[in-house]
Amino acid sequence: MYQLLTNILLFTGILSLSSGAISGSIVDLGYAKYRGNVSFPNTVAFLGLPFAEPPVGQRRWRAPLPLDTARISRQARGTVVDATSYPEFCVQGTTGNGDAGGAGSEDCLKLNIYAPLSAKSGDKLPVLFYIHGGGYVYGNPANWPFNHWIHQFPDVVVVSIYYRLDSLGFLAHPAFVDNPELGDLNVGFLDQVEAMKWVQKHISAFGGDPTQITINGQSAGGSSVELHLVSPKSEGLFARAIAQSVFRAPLPSPEQQEPLFNFYAQKAGCGSGPVSTQMACLRNASLSALAPAQDSPFSGPYNGYHPALDSKTIPVSPTISVLSGNKRRVPLIVGATSNETLSGGTNLTAALKASFPGLTNDDLQEFAEHYPLSDFDSIEQQVEVGAGESQLRCAAEILGGAFSKQAKSYVYRYNTANPTSGNTAVVGHAAENWMMFLGTNTGFNGSTTFSSMTPSEDAFASELIAYWLSFVRSGDPNKFKLARAPTWPTYSPTSAQRIVLTEGTVNVSGSTVETIPELEQSRCAFVATKAHSQQN
Repeated sequence: MYQLLTNILLFTGILSLSSGAISGSIVDLGYAKYRGNVSFPNTVAFLGLPFAEPPVGQRRWRAPLPLDTARISRQARGTVVDATSYPEFCVQGTTGNGDAGGAGSEDCLKLNIYAPLSAKSGDKLPVLFYIHGGGYVYGNPANWPFNHWIHQFPDVVVVSIYYRLDSLGFLAHPAFVDNPELGDLNVGFLDQVEAMKWVQKHISAFGGDPTQITINGQSAGGSSVELHLVSPKSEGLFARAIAQSVFRAPLPSPEQQEPLFNFYAQKAGCGSGPVSTQMACLRNASLSALAPAQDSPFSGPYNGYHPALDSKTIPVSPTISVLSGNKRRVPLIVGATSNETLSGGTNLTAALKASFPGLTNDDLQEFAEHYPLSDFDSIEQQVEVGAGESQLRCAAEILGGAFSKQAKSYVYRYNTANPTSGNTAVVGHAAENWMMFLGTNTGFNGSTTFSSMTPSEDAFASELIAYWLSFVRSGDPNKFKLARAPTWPTYSPTSAQRIVLTEGTVNVSGSTVETIPELEQSRCAFVATKAHSQQN
């Protein structure tokens, strides 16, 4: 439905405007004016607005600095700054499918804001703050546009952010804890916090209400949402949360990440001398040296760059924090796709150990007892479910149950395959992204391919967007849902009801409500007890 328009918007930029040509296409932030892109008659997108100082040179691996608005004002020289094209995305890592990363820019701490064309300061519209996925390694917000969301419901504002990825966002060493002059931990996560602070200060200029912000993310974005729900750095910055397919990766200690740091420094040509010398070398290294270093496969137990535990930002693993009651008391939507997993093969023990190096032999024996082959149709299904529930799926019941005690929570199972996946019998990871974002399939180095959608797919996408934005507007996915869509029940561990989001026809919803099977409830209750070993 929106395919041609979106491709024009993303890749040709021919819809850019003359100054003052359309009312609402220019926003005044006090320190600068920006001209946005009118993508529908009722929708404007302001693309690539900076929210922090560029983290380049000696700012590599340091917490983001608040934007120097005086600098931006001087550079603008009183002119209206063009914000009609997507900015360069953050430096990418490999997707792990034989590609090399490295595309992108370090000067990438930007955000895109999608707003109703008629919005003005004082409208106090609710705000959706979106954090993209990609395993904390890759991802480009241009691949998940929101123009059609605003076009469908022109009474919200959407913010989509760029944050540092892979080694540039999540390099860790225990020396950073004692000597922050060497570097800061979790700078990619701190970028997200700084973006939320910028939104608190400036979103009213776009018609948004800083007291009505819903954070939302999928996969690593869902993991980020979970971390914001427990991080002391995020206190008071949002009012609601949507966590899709939470990536329950281990949060290692800086000590556990030290071998990866040493490997990276060596690969980048900076492996000699004390840590201070290595960091000085790494800060002076070119991206052409850092990109292959971060892409090089590391065979240690903690073999990826993602958030680590520290004493300030993420002091305790999120599952442990949530189950102990140390979390934000906000309404929550949380869920996963029907068949998603990050593992394959025929060995459940190997799959679990690869994903969660902290699991002991006793832990693995308990997993074998809770996931006996007799409960599944095949050994492949045993691995899919046995690994997938720990990696992704059980976040729905763990978080949904915990948040239902103090605020409303809503749980879902997304049950429609990506029709371009090659296997429509499997509803895999990120299937809902294809449906909600114009048939997008992420490729290498920040690229994507948009596919055309059928009328029934368009109708289902509208149903999903209505649920999401109803929650953003009211804290309840039902208040502004489409009339044909079923009522989404609140979740509680006693009733264990969730909505099953399924494509129907143009006029009839395919979504239904189900009670989570007792066996699945039992398995996820067991998974929750392994948070210490799984470090998530």
